[in-house]
Amino acid sequence: MNNIRNFCIIAHIDHGKSTLADRMLEITHTVDKRNMKAQFLDKMELERERGITIKLAPVNMNYLGYHLNLIDTPGHVDFSYEVSRSLAAVEGAILLVDSTQGIQAQTLANLYLALEQNLEIIPVVNKIDLPAADVSGTKASIVKLIGCKAEDVIEASGKTGAGVEQILQAVIDRVQPPRGEKENNLRAMIFDSVYDEYKGVVAYARVVDGSIKKGDKIKLIETEAESEALDVGFFKPDYFSTGSLDTGEIGYIVTGLKSVEECKVGDTITKKTSAAGEVKALPGYKVVKPMVFAGVFAKEGNEYDDLREAIGKLKLTDSALIYEPEQSQALGFGFRCGFLGLLHLEIFQERLHREFDLELIVTTPSVAYQLKKTDGKDSIIRSAYDLPDPSQIAEIKEPWVTLDVITPKIYMGSIMNLVQEKRGIYRTTEYIDDDRAVLHYEMPMSTILTDFYDKIKSATSGYASINYEYLDYRAAEVVRMDILVAEEAVEALSTIVYKDEAQKRGKEIVNSLKNTLPRQQFMLKIQAAIGGSIIAAERISALRKDVTAKLYGGDVSRKRKLLEKQKKGKKKMASLGKGGVEIPPEAFLSVLKR
Repeated sequence: MNNIRNFCIIAHIDHGKSTLADRMLEITHTVDKRNMKAQFLDKMELERERGITIKLAPVNMNYLGYHLNLIDTPGHVDFSYEVSRSLAAVEGAILLVDSTQGIQAQTLANLYLALEQNLEIIPVVNKIDLPAADVSGTKASIVKLIGCKAEDVIEASGKTGAGVEQILQAVIDRVQPPRGEKENNLRAMIFDSVYDEYKGVVAYARVVDGSIKKGDKIKLIETEAESEALDVGFFKPDYFSTGSLDTGEIGYIVTGLKSVEECKVGDTITKKTSAAGEVKALPGYKVVKPMVFAGVFAKEGNEYDDLREAIGKLKLTDSALIYEPEQSQALGFGFRCGFLGLLHLEIFQERLHREFDLELIVTTPSVAYQLKKTDGKDSIIRSAYDLPDPSQIAEIKEPWVTLDVITPKIYMGSIMNLVQEKRGIYRTTEYIDDDRAVLHYEMPMSTILTDFYDKIKSATSGYASINYEYLDYRAAEVVRMDILVAEEAVEALSTIVYKDEAQKRGKEIVNSLKNTLPRQQFMLKIQAAIGGSIIAAERISALRKDVTAKLYGGDVSRKRKLLEKQKKGKKKMASLGKGGVEIPPEAFLSVLKR
């Protein structure tokens, strides 16, 4: 155990984690030079294309007689669950800071996660080879932030490889070897799991106590699933069978289970021979709570089964995703899916399109509201159409988040104005250095859902970065707004809005529909309503059919007779007040688009 070091790399998005991992793989000769490619540990095509890490990626490296187990982690706030799981499996963390951008919001968030786990922090200033690098300034910020000595901060470049050997040496010298009891019963923590068509469920695990060999009968404490370890080994970074894993090691266990639900992230693997209650489960991970909900429907109704199968397969590699079937009058059968944030939703949508060739309609993202009815019953509302009549509602609560904005001082005024507009409550300001500050706010989750990130970037010329975390639920003055087309409520367009913003939002939607709905043979009313009262309305004038087109010559009375007949028909239609209107997909999209 003394020659094992388990560590991960944490940083803000685009600070060079994957590039640094590439250099480590080269220096330790884990991957042959001929097989090497940029962002080697990012296996998904989408990760390479966007230059972001979405999934954690473990790898075992041999260096100077030591086994170094690295877990590369994502940097975006929406994938912080992946980061927290990685941190629970290791003893040390490399805190990577880009010397051209300095400390960013996610740097702080990930650092706090690491400190909660009592990990050894190795601070590194990256990208020192760039002309815009401010190495001394970034170093000073790190020293101020974590209270280390200036000489403890390593200068490196993931691109050129400078300082990478020094980082590996620091991991060996500073990170504690894993603690555990070899003689005890097996206890292995599952920090990720994937489904392989040929192998079944493969658990990524950290052995805390005891050891496991290929062929051992295993059981999972929480799900009580039993099976056999069909294969055991390290990540090199592909599966490398060793036949066994000992105390403190990180590797994979091919469980032979057929469902990922039986092999939950955070569960403890032990041997089947252990008596019930003899082995105490390891403290798992807190169950992740989705923050953003959206309806996902296939554009073509006959693709529902394909959509269900595709979402099921994505769930195997994304433990933060939740979904349940949903039916809409307008969009047919689909699913109500829960995500950690908008990027999570975007990546999910993109993967369904690319990997399964599905064309989707995604409804307006919304948050989950807590509802207390007048009869005392509590429920969770994820869709506007589930909201009952106002007379039955005692109280509605919405989720709030803590928001941290790191920005150059000159933009503080514009950020404060923007957050105030979005109902944010100011808490405190911290100064990182002479030029930058961290603004701390509390905000309703629903107000940062749509365009908040874009507006922050726009207000600060792209220099600010944000991070948010769930705080609590608070009472909210919200109502359900229905959209009526030809006096029929369109279920898919119903939204939950703040009472004081309802009129403005209603006007936006009816104007949008006026520009996209095709004209009908009768005058078309488009209305936004709350309960029985109309708060915004538009009309599309009737399409006038030229009933005299078929006439050629003859007496003018024939023409007048046809026009009178048409006039009567129009009058009859008007007295009915409505007609059947088929709403085209592009009209939905104009309103539903985020």
